[in-house]
Amino acid sequence: MVHRIPSMSKYRAIMTTTDRKRISGKSDVSTKKKYQTIHRIRSRIEELTEDAAILEENNPELHEELREAVCKDE
Repeated sequence: MVHRIPSMSKYRAIMTTTDRKRISGKSDVSTKKKYQTIHRIRSRIEELTEDAAILEENNPELHEELREAVCKDE
């Protein structure tokens, strides 16, 4: 599967353009920087859980869109 890296004009989701390059191996960075990137992404995933709960309670339509985007292949 080919993943495109969005231009700077697009909003990011959980990963920044730099995060995507580091995680995919397209950026030559130290192991330390890669682990820092992983930590930041994990923190964002935790925040996503809270965001999803807020959407589920206050805007079920957006919550459903989020669920469909995240669970697309399930």
